[in-house]
Amino acid sequence: MLYPQKLRGVNLGGWLVLEKWITPSLFEGLAARDETTFCAELGMESATKRLHQHWNTFITKEDFQWLSSVGINAVRLPVGHWLFGKNYPYHRAYGESRYPFVEGGLAIVDQVMQWAEECELAVLLDLHAAPGCQNGFDNGGIMEVCEWHTRREYIDHALNVMEWLAERYRTAPALHGIEVLNEPRWDVATDILKSYYIAAYHRIRKYCSPDKVAVVFHDGFRSHQQYIGFMQPPEFENVILDIHRYQCFVREDLDLDIYGHLNKCVVDWKDEAETIIGELNLPVYCGEWSLGLDLKVVSLWAEGPFNHALESMDDFQLSLAYRGYAAAQLLTFEKYRGWFFWNYKTETTPAWCFRECVERGWIPTGVGA
Repeated sequence: MLYPQKLRGVNLGGWLVLEKWITPSLFEGLAARDETTFCAELGMESATKRLHQHWNTFITKEDFQWLSSVGINAVRLPVGHWLFGKNYPYHRAYGESRYPFVEGGLAIVDQVMQWAEECELAVLLDLHAAPGCQNGFDNGGIMEVCEWHTRREYIDHALNVMEWLAERYRTAPALHGIEVLNEPRWDVATDILKSYYIAAYHRIRKYCSPDKVAVVFHDGFRSHQQYIGFMQPPEFENVILDIHRYQCFVREDLDLDIYGHLNKCVVDWKDEAETIIGELNLPVYCGEWSLGLDLKVVSLWAEGPFNHALESMDDFQLSLAYRGYAAAQLLTFEKYRGWFFWNYKTETTPAWCFRECVERGWIPTGVGA
């Protein structure tokens, strides 16, 4: 498959790595807040039944066909470190179960590669949840735990997953790249991150040549300036930096009105993009963004207040605001090598659901054409 010069994609979150706010119906009646406690609380038999049903219905081939029909040319697929079965280190969050995670996810990834090839979509595989959790978020597998960087066996297992992914999918025509770790927390030492990123690059390159497969690393919520001169050619080839941009997680952003949000997109983020592109000497993806401006819906555990820019608007004004916010972000993110909307699908809110954003007219049909 020949990849387009610019990737315009969506994330397939909440599928192979659970997030309660994306699919609250799966967690109904449970105390669990993440995939680890979901599996530990239910036990293998019940968890397997629920997750296999979810995997086979949440996203189907029809979704890939629809994405292609509206001009999307790429998907970013989050996976967990447990993808390859019962070979991961133990963590105390597992409780009495040595291997709590449900098996069978590899068959879904295999299916994704086939559907993507048929629909001419590029696939970015993304290690979203590392052993010990790299960020303390639900999307890292264990809420309020950030220990991935504290034990060698956790880091080594993540590196093994990189190698296994590269070996298994090296001949898949749809494979565009492998992202070595999603959103490691800001207080993980940069030297540890850089060492891991370099090691992961070499593990992937054992099987995947740079002319076919990109190696993607996340900024770890720190300035691009910490990566100036990092993983440069000719020693390192086809390396891409991933940044994520939202305006709903800190009070400073939540207190903006819609005009402040638009200004941040077309002035602050535009200036940032030009600076990063001018200084980094690496291509960049905005691997996550959305139309979300309400903290409550994505942080079910967060405390208020939850006031936000759109709460006093009528339906017509809301539609205008979402259209403007989408356009302002896209105008800036188009400066990068690619972008991926978070998320393709949710049960909870249209502002985070790409399909509903398109169907409501907030994001234009033919967005990736």
